[in-house]
Amino acid sequence: MVTAALFKTGASCDEPSCGATVFDCYSPRVNYAQLLFPDFSLILCGYLVCRYTALNRTVWAQVETLVYFFFFPVLLFHSIIKSPLNIGSATSFIGAGWALGLAGIALAYSVPYWPGLGRHIPARQHVASAQVAFRFNSFIGLALADRLAGAQGLLLIALLIGVSVPLMNVGAVWPMVRHAERGLLGELLRNPLIIGTALGLAGNLLGLSLPVWLEPTVSRIGAASLALGLMAAGAGMQLSALNRAKVLALAVLTIRHLLMPLVAWGLARLFQLDPVQTTILLAFSALPTASSCYVLAARMGYDGAYVAGLVTVSTVLGVLSLSFALGVLRAL
Repeated sequence: MVTAALFKTGASCDEPSCGATVFDCYSPRVNYAQLLFPDFSLILCGYLVCRYTALNRTVWAQVETLVYFFFFPVLLFHSIIKSPLNIGSATSFIGAGWALGLAGIALAYSVPYWPGLGRHIPARQHVASAQVAFRFNSFIGLALADRLAGAQGLLLIALLIGVSVPLMNVGAVWPMVRHAERGLLGELLRNPLIIGTALGLAGNLLGLSLPVWLEPTVSRIGAASLALGLMAAGAGMQLSALNRAKVLALAVLTIRHLLMPLVAWGLARLFQLDPVQTTILLAFSALPTASSCYVLAARMGYDGAYVAGLVTVSTVLGVLSLSFALGVLRAL
């Protein structure tokens, strides 16, 4: 594994060249709310620009499409291929990521069976919104991992995204697949995140690398994807329609922002992850849900407006859950 760049927010080493990783210098005094501010300020900028300028939702829908289908896959590909990958040393980390995803899916679909909740959970709303409990906002995850651990953080989060996207897409699409225009396999094979990750892994394992002259272009595309992706997440926020199923909303958001970080904390110890892997897994577990949740729900004939409301609240709650995961659970 590559060594993380020294990150000295709230902590320091005597010498920058001491060879320590970012979390050898970890201090519980790190202000994670301050660390998260740049990313969430971009989300706020996207929201304000979309609501109060001529750059309305129509414009940002196109930006989101560009980022999702081009910029973001390029970033994933570059993050994976540029750093030598030791699959053997990452086995436990990948296993923890899969276990976290499976736990989230199981919790999400168990909600109607929670004592006293069954009669308050509309079945159709649940099928559409269960995905909110376990899917994640990759834009925020990549931006945060870069700030937390540089190249090593990007490599680890890219691995998690690569192994989790197929699993969580199956978990989200399977209950709604009868309404899809394409079959489940087609949905997965056409997913740009899966394609970018698969190509990056193949290139890495084959020992390939990008030509030096192409590196600056690809790096700038990756940087643009993070800023535009975060602003697009803010532009897509809505609060309408949440009154239709308040108990369901509370349940899925509790899973996303409280139970998932707790599960990740337990898995990090079960799989004996190192400090950097633990922190990236905790950050991953506490991310806001995917902004594309409402797109999927609407495309398959469900209540997209309700899911959009959940996405909006989840984006705001991400500040709290990430601070909880990184500032409280990480220190235990």
